[in-house]
Amino acid sequence: MFKLTWRVAVAGMMLIPAAGPAQELPAPWGVATEVHQTYDGQKVVYDADSPTPDKLRSVIDRASYLSRMNGANPFDTRVVVVVHGEALHAFARQNYAEHAEIMARAQSLSVGDVVEFRICAAGARRRGYAPEDFHGFTTVVPMADAEIVRLQQEEGFAFMR
Repeated sequence: MFKLTWRVAVAGMMLIPAAGPAQELPAPWGVATEVHQTYDGQKVVYDADSPTPDKLRSVIDRASYLSRMNGANPFDTRVVVVVHGEALHAFARQNYAEHAEIMARAQSLSVGDVVEFRICAAGARRRGYAPEDFHGFTTVVPMADAEIVRLQQEEGFAFMR
């Protein structure tokens, strides 16, 4: 009985990693190389139709980060967030209490004229909203899809979803 218990104990100890330096992670293809890149003069349009506050917050955060990566220069960089679909509810003034934190963040980004928020009038009408129902830091455009296409074709914007 003693020999069997001792063998089981020794075998179990072999499975427990020894204390000391961390074990190397497998890297059959090596490790990534980090590139230090600078960005400037980018023009980007984000498609924001997210039905959840977390997803909308993510789009706004990405637009903000892109603006900062480009130096937040209003003469050189432009970021447009086209809001449509279920995201319209967050931008409606009547829903401010529910979305105050996200709207404060969006409004603060619009101050430097690098990040703009454009509201889809067609989608707004379908949901019972008029242009005056949206916050003053936004601009209402006729249609989200048409605005995204126009920005790409006429002004050279890159599209981000």
